[in-house]
Amino acid sequence: MQFERGQIVRSKMGRDKGYFFVVLSVSKEAAMICDGKYRTLSRPKRKKLIHLAPTKTVIDERSMAADSTIGNAVAEFNNNKRTS
Repeated sequence: MQFERGQIVRSKMGRDKGYFFVVLSVSKEAAMICDGKYRTLSRPKRKKLIHLAPTKTVIDERSMAADSTIGNAVAEFNNNKRTS
């Protein structure tokens, strides 16, 4: 599994199972992820790489500047599973 900054990933484990996130950074065994709504840029989640499934979609660096643009990119994948 190859992960990179800006990649859309799906959570395979935990209470967020089945939801999509954007990778902010990657280390040897974990990634910092956010969805722009519940997990913001100021409060990202650390998740082990074995608990993430990569997609082929990578958003550009400009789209990762604000929570709203990240939220819009992830919302297409989540199909509005979470309600406010």
